[in-house]
Amino acid sequence: MEKLSVYNNVIAQFNKAADKMDLDTEIRKILGCTMNEIIIHFPVIMDDGHIQMFTGYRVQHNNVLGPFKGGLRYHPSVEIDEVRALATWMTWKSAIAGIPYGGAKGGIQLNPADYSKSELERITRRFTFALGSNIGPEYDIPAPDVNTNAQIMAWILDTYLSMMSPAEQNRCVHVVTGKPIESGGSLGRDKATGQGLVFVLEAWAADNAFDLGRATYLVQGYGNVGSWTARLLKPHGAKLLAVEDHTGALANPAGIDANDLHAYVQIHKGIAGYSGAKPITHREFMSTKADLFIPAALENQITADSAPWLQVKLVVEGANGPTNVAGDAILQERGIALLPDVLCNAGGVIVSYFEWLQNKRSEFWELEEVDAKLHRKMVGAYRRVRDTAAQFGTDWRTAAYIVALTRLEKVYKERGIFP
Repeated sequence: MEKLSVYNNVIAQFNKAADKMDLDTEIRKILGCTMNEIIIHFPVIMDDGHIQMFTGYRVQHNNVLGPFKGGLRYHPSVEIDEVRALATWMTWKSAIAGIPYGGAKGGIQLNPADYSKSELERITRRFTFALGSNIGPEYDIPAPDVNTNAQIMAWILDTYLSMMSPAEQNRCVHVVTGKPIESGGSLGRDKATGQGLVFVLEAWAADNAFDLGRATYLVQGYGNVGSWTARLLKPHGAKLLAVEDHTGALANPAGIDANDLHAYVQIHKGIAGYSGAKPITHREFMSTKADLFIPAALENQITADSAPWLQVKLVVEGANGPTNVAGDAILQERGIALLPDVLCNAGGVIVSYFEWLQNKRSEFWELEEVDAKLHRKMVGAYRRVRDTAAQFGTDWRTAAYIVALTRLEKVYKERGIFP
């Protein structure tokens, strides 16, 4: 039921925005459900020779704006309703960002820590083979997500290309994004989600006369998004007061060095035991007084139970769906501002789009070019959401959905419905 609520959360947010903007009734039917849902059970030989069955998913929500696009996550909690929610969010995110993609998401139900590198490679390759033509460089383009990385994308790429004829292989390198640089990846992709979040935060700070140099903040999740956000905020002078991940929570009123903590996590695979801060409980972490809270972990972290604990001015969502409907309502009642996930964490899919373009054009962009283009896209998306919130007199999450739904509605009305 907890996981089912993630998708229910998406639909509730969608209905709120659709009501507010008076979305066309017929188009609402289309956008309110997914297009394709693929569930695959496949066998893999383990290192000791025995066979283990795995369950993989790929949900394709909508592709009216362009190819399906979305990450693959490897996590024990992966199941169909969670993937539906994530795929739907990807549709809104691409529409808000103004890039020609639809939304998809996928993953495998497993804990990567339980498997060797060679087992993970075989699992990834077998999953890719099982997906077959359900992915493709002009149809559905996977990318990294929770517990997946550039190495896993390289295995997917190699497996997919092995299924193509030799004459077609070099035309299909953009079947996945988030690849290693040497295998067709883009500079800036590793930090893209955190970088995009910081660009949005900078724009908000400028609008609200907020001094990031004096800001204090909390980060939940210290993987790719959380650690990059903290490391990119460090040059601003912002102070990281507390951090939480799957291994526990830590705090230091004098500040935690984001780069030093990242180096520790790279070795120890979690923040537990880090000497630069003292352990605290989850409730103590959520109750730490600060200017900003950046949830960058999993869904449903700010709920009816936990939202009253927060003592911050602004929530900046790095994770997908960290705040449920009840949590949203409490934050609004308490006057805590919120920058929503579908805006804040769009940097990843935007730079994935840049990588896809570079592959299609046989180009390679320097980091400065990638960052400049990302900045334009993120600030443009921020301004669209800001202006829509003012126009409709609504909260920023609903405004972000209205931006997405307005674009999708316009395309459906222009193209019509076949036949």
